[in-house]
Amino acid sequence: MKFLDITSETCPMTFVKVKLALAKMDVGQELEVMLKAGEPLENVPRSCEEQGYQVLSIDDCGDGKHRVMIKK
Repeated sequence: MKFLDITSETCPMTFVKVKLALAKMDVGQELEVMLKAGEPLENVPRSCEEQGYQVLSIDDCGDGKHRVMIKK
């Protein structure tokens, strides 16, 4: 499993960084993404699903941060 922290990024760079990380991974691997509530939380999971990736879970970690698990 890979880990990516994009809590300091803003849209549209949030999904760009996630997409670049997923591109380097093998099919079936999982990516754990830490991101902020608001636009990143709305856009990243939706964009991933539109690109054919599977969003496994979205967890509230408190402090305005969320963990999104994505399977390539």
